[in-house]
Amino acid sequence: VQPVESGGGVVQAGGSLRLSCVISERTFSSFSTYVMGWFRQAPGKEREFVARISAAAFITSYADSVKGRFTISRDNAKNTLYLQMNALKPEDTAVYYCAANPPGWSGYRYWGQGTQVTVSS
Repeated sequence: VQPVESGGGVVQAGGSLRLSCVISERTFSSFSTYVMGWFRQAPGKEREFVARISAAAFITSYADSVKGRFTISRDNAKNTLYLQMNALKPEDTAVYYCAANPPGWSGYRYWGQGTQVTVSS
């Protein structure tokens, strides 16, 4: 199971980006049972939690630093996770990672390679 992120780039402060994360293996039919999350890691800093969404998409949670600006969503029919990022700030600059938490696991088991988001002031 390999999540693949896309949608990163360079944007000015105040702008928007939408990240996507796809698990495209044809044999993978369990996406709708996984809790999915977004994390990020800025240069010189530890990886931090950004947002999480339950398997059925009824429950979401966010880091305080992004609450009200970022929205996590998913399309289980497309095995795709999204992160809509609005009102971006330079401090949002980081590599953003998608992660999948299978049922029965205590943490995120599968991680993507990351996509770079750079916000210029």
